[in-house]
Amino acid sequence: MKPQFYDTLNRQAAALLEGETDLIAGMANFSALLNEHLNDLNWVGFYLMKGDQLVLGPFQGKVACTRIPLGKGVCGTAAATDITQLVADVHQFAGHIACDSASNSEIVVPVRRDQQVVAVLDIDSPLFARFDKDDQQGLEMLVKTFESCLFA
Repeated sequence: MKPQFYDTLNRQAAALLEGETDLIAGMANFSALLNEHLNDLNWVGFYLMKGDQLVLGPFQGKVACTRIPLGKGVCGTAAATDITQLVADVHQFAGHIACDSASNSEIVVPVRRDQQVVAVLDIDSPLFARFDKDDQQGLEMLVKTFESCLFA
């Protein structure tokens, strides 16, 4: 069921982003789309690479950490390793940065331009183990669509 859901969401994302050239506008609408269609979230948005740290970008949710050092926390680890981080229990993640104490699980997908990480998509949930491998595959597909629309 999830693969079909993500296929539909991916088509919606492509239509939403088609012709958009502004990165911030694209990130804002992409975050809103995910927030609207994914259940059991308390935060969804982007952090952008700025030197050796991630800086808060467009998002939906509560107030968030503004800056995250590269390699620190779930977001910093995803950016530093260029590998999606799927974390069932953030409290068990070494070096977790608690921007919102209500978050219990998280998935962070690197966003690339010319094979370089330029941002991460961060999604938090108050539920433990909210995200699974199907979510990971679906969200990675959505990020590829985002990249192809905004960085083409």
